Amino acid sequence: MSLTAMTVKDFTEKLASDAPAPGGGSAAALSGALGSALVSMVCNLTAGKPKYAAHEALVRDVLTKSGELTAKLLEAVQRDTDAFDAVIAAFGLPKETDAQKAERSVAIQAAYKAAVASPEATAECCLAVMRLAESLVGKSNANAASDLAVGATQAHAGLKGALANVRINLPSIKDAAYTAEKRAWMERAEKEAGELLHSVESGVARQLLS
Repeated sequence: MSLTAMTVKDFTEKLASDAPAPGGGSAAALSGALGSALVSMVCNLTAGKPKYAAHEALVRDVLTKSGELTAKLLEAVQRDTDAFDAVIAAFGLPKETDAQKAERSVAIQAAYKAAVASPEATAECCLAVMRLAESLVGKSNANAASDLAVGATQAHAGLKGALANVRINLPSIKDAAYTAEKRAWMERAEKEAGELLHSVESGVARQLLS
């Protein structure tokens, strides 16, 4: 059974077990999906309301994009576990001969890069969710302002978790240019995410006090 087909209870029990996967990467993707779903919820509670008519086009656009991101992040819940399994499979390849050792080494490096690409994609999606959330501050249903804040927080947690999974795999990759590029990208992503979270939280706080 795919992870996203499980009940919430079954998924959390599997996550809590001694099985190495699903793990933090899948949990990060799910966190991002929950954040994106909350952004969609805020849009659905805003669309068609006369009070927010001036922002209708924005809200409809965000609703479409957040729905797409939710779908991508739910796919990432399973993909991250599959990427981990591929690393384990690569290490299990035969290594009796020099040719086998060389093939195994190539497979391991490819699997580690795939294990980086999966959480990297999750982080990119989470960052996109946060941008959408920030665009709705002060332009969406005030009664759902706290939901918008929670959505941004969930996406931020998903991004941080995804980046942790990128970081843990990078030392195993021998391509120095590749790892340097990924570390620079992570720094930029983390900085923007922090700024977006602050913008959403401060904007929502002002809205709740008004």
